Amino acid sequence: MTDAKKNILLFFDRPTEPCFIPKGEEGACFDLPDNFYPDKYKALSNTLSSRFGSDAQRTIPVRNIALPNLQLPMELPYNDQFSLFIPKHRQMAGKLIDVFMGMRDLEDLQSVCSFCQLRINPYMFNYCLSVALLHRPDTKGMNLPTLTETFPDKFMDSKVFRHAREVSNVVTTGSRMPVIIPQNYTASDSEPEQRVAYFREDIGTNLHHWHWHLVYPFYASDRAIVNKDRRGELFYYMHQQIVARYNAERMCNNLGRVTRFNNFREPISEGYFPKLNSQVASRTWPPRFTGSIIQNLDRPVDQIKSEVSDLETWRDRIIQAIENNAVLLPNGRQMPLDEETGIDVLGNIMESSIISPNQSYYGNMHNMGHVFISYVHDPDHRNLELFGVMGDSATAMRDPVFYRWHAYVDDIFQLHKNKLPAYGNNKVAGVSRYPIGIDRCEGKAGRNTFATHWEQSTVDLGRGLDFTPRGSVLARFTHLQHEEFNYVIQVNNITGRNAMGTVRIFMAPTVDENGTPLPFDDQRKLMIELDKFSTALRPGMNMVTRRSLDSSVTIPYERTFRNQANRPGDSGSAEAAAFDFCGCGWPHHMLLPKGTTTGYPIVLFAMVSNWADDSIKQDTVGTCNDAASYCGIRDRRYPDRRAMGFPFDRPAHKGVNTLNDFLLPNMAMTNCRIQFTNATKERPKQA
Repeated sequence: MTDAKKNILLFFDRPTEPCFIPKGEEGACFDLPDNFYPDKYKALSNTLSSRFGSDAQRTIPVRNIALPNLQLPMELPYNDQFSLFIPKHRQMAGKLIDVFMGMRDLEDLQSVCSFCQLRINPYMFNYCLSVALLHRPDTKGMNLPTLTETFPDKFMDSKVFRHAREVSNVVTTGSRMPVIIPQNYTASDSEPEQRVAYFREDIGTNLHHWHWHLVYPFYASDRAIVNKDRRGELFYYMHQQIVARYNAERMCNNLGRVTRFNNFREPISEGYFPKLNSQVASRTWPPRFTGSIIQNLDRPVDQIKSEVSDLETWRDRIIQAIENNAVLLPNGRQMPLDEETGIDVLGNIMESSIISPNQSYYGNMHNMGHVFISYVHDPDHRNLELFGVMGDSATAMRDPVFYRWHAYVDDIFQLHKNKLPAYGNNKVAGVSRYPIGIDRCEGKAGRNTFATHWEQSTVDLGRGLDFTPRGSVLARFTHLQHEEFNYVIQVNNITGRNAMGTVRIFMAPTVDENGTPLPFDDQRKLMIELDKFSTALRPGMNMVTRRSLDSSVTIPYERTFRNQANRPGDSGSAEAAAFDFCGCGWPHHMLLPKGTTTGYPIVLFAMVSNWADDSIKQDTVGTCNDAASYCGIRDRRYPDRRAMGFPFDRPAHKGVNTLNDFLLPNMAMTNCRIQFTNATKERPKQA
């Protein structure tokens, strides 16, 4: 990695410490021009430079450049929260991303970052710099730290940091014991929703949501940053899968499926008390009390003035477009919502990305839904409160209402899907070519039994503990884990020649909350994608074995938490760029639902279709595609011609009442169970 790139990455280290203080393990210090110091330090610039420069192991000279206009991004106070869901914050962030993208070289980028780091809100600075580094041609492949390293306060109990600072000040590096993060700290067992807190508050699932929105921003002046292949459809599918997974967890814990938040005038029955502190805002994240009702927003400080009726208007217009099979364009013309691209258009309209075909008419339903809920405790700013966890993509999944909101958003998408024709045999290519059977799923738990348990792992907080002694400070947290397993599938290639097939594997509950078998139309919406891959098929019977570790949905623990010791290649290499993009993906430790101690019944589904009809012809050498199902491939088209969620993304033909009715010769199912053991294992050190 070049020194210029190393220097840029230092801005992620100890994000609220001034950049003229030594940063990184090597103690590098930025030597700023006098005019770069903010007013509070300007009179002491020589003293500060001498004081900290003498302690630095490496001094980084900063080029004195003509600075761009930063008035707009500097309007957000340094010690406030930052939210992409708030329109004004998006405008500020868009401007700052433009500034970072527009720097002619890394030296100029370093200069403007040095100036901004001392003045710009740290949360916004971190987000904008991350987006720029992911998209600048000269920085692809840089070692971007995960948000748990820079802002661990977004992911864990605030008590952890008092203990962590005590450890870092009292105990020398190498002798420090991990700080323990309690598993259940936001509510007691008397709160039923706490049964699934392990899912909602999992560090990995929240990092996935944050990183997905980092890779797929919905606002930037440069449309190329936003206008990625099928990004609207990905928005729909990724969130649909989160809700399906959450419903499976709920049913494993004797809870009903999510109740849609579809009446904006009714009280929100669930309260949420996050127990998080913001290290930037020096505030406790506000709670939402049981029975809260969203109200009209009038917050001049955030430049937000919006009525609940706006949400209803935007919703009604989107539904009207679905009913008409066409969206209204600004020029008054109609754009059809066709079978292939309609869901992509609707996804961009719902998220209100800059590639929405008519933002002014269809509005900002998804984002403002988050905003209304996040300000339910202080809609008019009379109490000077900041937004709740629903206002931040890094924390929103912690809140039970996140799933209620997205379940309703998904219902609207389903209105479009319900209008599409059912798949015929000609659309499910491979029906007559590749008869299939699931031989077994095998692992340590035995045939057709998945095993889950608790696991303790560690994450390093040292990089995010500002104004404390240097060194590693580990925090130990408990999360769900499963025993690895293999799928074994029999495929009979009756074409008489070598062929390539696409294998798709899903899982779903078999019964509802009352123990009644699920009808197919309900079950298909609960299907969780586990894997999708291509395989060579020789003529005759083939036994296809696939490891759970190779899932196209997940990324391994080391990538979720960015263990840079495992990072391949040099910075700028294709391998390193793929590693950084691959921070986007569902955490592998959450691949399976928790199950029950008696064995939760599920059905495993597999199908084989003709790869020649599914594939996208493109070069994927050096790209990341092992978590492509939810995240796509960097700088490439989505690697599957089929609709996301195929073949369960739309209703079946009349007369299909069960999954067994749905099966064709190239599909198979087998009943399995998920056996949960209520025991905690320590993560193997070699992993």
